Amino acid sequence: MADSSRIVKDEADLARMGYKQELDRGWGVLQNFGISFSIISVITGTSSLFAYGLRTGGPAVMVWGWVVVSAATMTIGLAMAEVCSAIPTSGGPYFWAAKLVTKKEHAALASWITGWFNLLGQVAVTTGINFACANFLATTISLGGSFIPNKNSTIGIYAAILVSQGLINTFGVQLLGLLNSISIWWHALGTTSLIIAVLAKAPTHQSGRFVFTHFYDGTGEGAEGWSSRASPAYVVVIGVLMAQYTLTGFDASAHMTEETRNAAMSGSIGIITAIAVSAVLGFFLVLGLLFSIQDYEATLNSETGQPVAQIFLDCVGSGGAIALMVVIIVSMYLCGTFSITSNSRMMYAFSRDGGIPGSSFWHKVDRKRKSPVRTVWLAAFLAFCLGLPSLGSDVAFAAATSIATIGLYISYGIPIALRLLSHKTFAKRPFHLGKLSLPIAFAAVLWIVFISIVFILPQINPVTSQTLNYSVVAVGIVVAYSLGFWYISARHWYTGPIKQIEAEEMGIDVSEPGALERAQEEGKLDKESV
Repeated sequence: MADSSRIVKDEADLARMGYKQELDRGWGVLQNFGISFSIISVITGTSSLFAYGLRTGGPAVMVWGWVVVSAATMTIGLAMAEVCSAIPTSGGPYFWAAKLVTKKEHAALASWITGWFNLLGQVAVTTGINFACANFLATTISLGGSFIPNKNSTIGIYAAILVSQGLINTFGVQLLGLLNSISIWWHALGTTSLIIAVLAKAPTHQSGRFVFTHFYDGTGEGAEGWSSRASPAYVVVIGVLMAQYTLTGFDASAHMTEETRNAAMSGSIGIITAIAVSAVLGFFLVLGLLFSIQDYEATLNSETGQPVAQIFLDCVGSGGAIALMVVIIVSMYLCGTFSITSNSRMMYAFSRDGGIPGSSFWHKVDRKRKSPVRTVWLAAFLAFCLGLPSLGSDVAFAAATSIATIGLYISYGIPIALRLLSHKTFAKRPFHLGKLSLPIAFAAVLWIVFISIVFILPQINPVTSQTLNYSVVAVGIVVAYSLGFWYISARHWYTGPIKQIEAEEMGIDVSEPGALERAQEEGKLDKESV
């Protein structure tokens, strides 16, 4: 009975923001936490960028970078949780931006830019997760036989992973709810078991001095790393990418609020607890792997192509290595599955407000499964396309992770900054930080500005067409598209988040580009409805 009353209140809150309940609100706080925990997936992020970490700063940067990034990310999570409690909708950051901007005539522009950065980050995160999954699966198969991975086999595995995840998401929230529960336990117990296994079976252990203080610059050939051209500090700041990329994607809890009971608290709790648990678990995972390294150079230059796989081989042998790799692969697969879930919900909400070309097609919910099936497959297709440049290129893969990190964190930073500017009118909801609200939001914005600059910097010396960090290109394209398309066309028809219920009662198709503007011109809908 309590659940029913909560759902009624949730639907009333959603209607207050102008939307009707279309998705199945069947998740609780544990499931909401689980999707962000699964997408953060410390075992996925650390394993896929472990080689990057070893090369870019080494153990000292990996360990202390994790501590600093975890603390900074928690400030971002707390600031986002406060906003999520006040505005719990599937749109997440782009909807928040529109509601928090101080001058309402700028709401549509703030929403538009935030939405496109969030969309870029979501697609890039799905790409990074699933491309790493494909690489790890190919490596594991090679450990058990004579199979030698190549570009064609890797892209085939990558495509198969995306298709299977698309099918899982097609069957709706009931199946996802079951997988969510499995994923929570798999990530928690699997990561813990992996740490214990490598530490218990490692023939020798590295010293604490090595793990906590050893600095390594492998960002160039021989002695031509960035330390020799710039300074060790440069390597340190670009080296925190491993930790920051891993602790990304927790906006999933916000995107799932329209499918969660007691959304004004559950979404906020999901964001904060996912970051906190992941930070602690990830710290011990990094320590466990570093203490278990037998030969640093051999691990970094492993024939398997994956330093983590080499650590497993050195510690537990071939059979044990395959078993531990399976733990990682399943974690990556579940992480990728829920990344598509989150991505599709964001696209669904953005198209509901007319923000995606062809919105009238993408804004459809399968009535039987109560799932936005079309945006599920759009998310999978875009991730496949973005993954193609990463074929055979570690530099391109690192760039894809930079794109994911920058895109998502900029989309987090815009509404947090606007919340700072609108602090006098910001409505306190069930989750609120009190006197710490503004200092935490300010610290979060500063960190986001810092990493947005750092992660577009060159990662390999010398900079050539093969070593260019093309994240600056991708981010530049989004900036040019969002601003250019806005001034050329979108400003004439994109009005930002709309009051869906009021519009549809008037017979207006809210997902059709230009429909709202025409309705306003005809006097059917005033600007207070947007």
